Amino acid sequence: MTHRTTITLDDEIFAFLDQVAGDNRSAYINALLKQERSNFLKQALIKANQEEAEDADYQDELQSWESTLSDGLIND
Repeated sequence: MTHRTTITLDDEIFAFLDQVAGDNRSAYINALLKQERSNFLKQALIKANQEEAEDADYQDELQSWESTLSDGLIND
């Protein structure tokens, strides 16, 4: 599914868009936004991992569960 939208660009940015996007501005803008979404998600994941690593209570809980990882498993 696709959607149409209207945006306002500065003259300089519009000229740049025409220069780099060629005949398909929509495809170029879609590609840029997909990349930006990917970057945003990566940064959110990094932030969540940092918060997790700094959470002493969470780290203590992980250590408590660490000893149960091999419960019931036969060592070969």
